[in-house]
Amino acid sequence: MRLDARFEQLAAGGVTNKRLAVIRRDGSTPLDSMLRRLFADQSVAVTVDSPELDGVDDDVAVLVEDEEIVATSPLSSLERAILMVNSDLYTTGALDLDDAALPTVLTGLADVPFRLRGYPLAHKEKLLPIAMSRQIELRAHRAGAGELHASFQRLSRIDDETGTRRAYERLGDDDVDVHVYGEPDWNPEAHLELTAHTGYGHGYSDSWFVVFDPPADAVGPHTTPVGLLALEEEPNVWRGVWTFRPGAVADLAETVRRQL
Repeated sequence: MRLDARFEQLAAGGVTNKRLAVIRRDGSTPLDSMLRRLFADQSVAVTVDSPELDGVDDDVAVLVEDEEIVATSPLSSLERAILMVNSDLYTTGALDLDDAALPTVLTGLADVPFRLRGYPLAHKEKLLPIAMSRQIELRAHRAGAGELHASFQRLSRIDDETGTRRAYERLGDDDVDVHVYGEPDWNPEAHLELTAHTGYGHGYSDSWFVVFDPPADAVGPHTTPVGLLALEEEPNVWRGVWTFRPGAVADLAETVRRQL
C-alpha cells in the first residue's frame, strides 16, 4: 500500500467530534486568540469559558469528545507549548529534546485529520505537528529501544536544523533503530548512527512522517506506539494525522518499510 492510500485509511478512521474548551476566571487572553487561529481551518472547535463543564477548575484547558472530558491540562502548560514558542525554537535547538513533552489536551487530538500551511502562507499552523514530531522522537529516546522512522524531504535538513541534529545525535546514542528518509543531498550516515533511505518523488520528496514502533514485548509509560503522517498536497500545504492506535501505527511502519 502506498503512503497516500495509507493516509486515506488513517484519515477515514479519524475522530472529528473533539473540541478544546478553555476554562478561566479572567477574560480573554492572547492564548485564546492563538488557539482560535491555530484551529481556525481544522475540524477541532475552540470554546472559551464553557459553563456546561461543571466540576472543572478554572485556568485549565479540557479536551471534550462526545461531551465527555477526555483530557485536562493547566493553561500554563498550553501557553508554554503554543503561545510562547514557534517552530524556530525546535529547529534551532533552543528547545532541547527533553523539553518536547506536550500537554495531554494536544496529544489527545490523535486521529483528528488536519490541514496546514507552512511559512510564509501561515506563521504557526505547522507548529503543532512539528511539536508532535519532536514528542514522538522524545518517546523513542525515553523508551531506548524499538524503531523510529522519520522523513525530511531533503536529508540535509537534519544537518541544517541544529535542534533536529541534536535530537538525532541523542537517538543514535540509544538502542533505537533509527531510519531517515529523503532526497540524497547530504549523507547523515557519515555523521550519525542511523540508516538513510534516499530517493525522489512520492514518499521521499512529499511526505512527512515520524513513526515510533516499539518492541512487541515493550512495557512502560514511554512504549506506546505512535505515528504521524502528513502529505504535501500542493506546495507548502499539508494534510496529516497522528495516531496512538497500535494496529494503525504498525500498518504505517510496515508501509514505510515496504515502500521506501
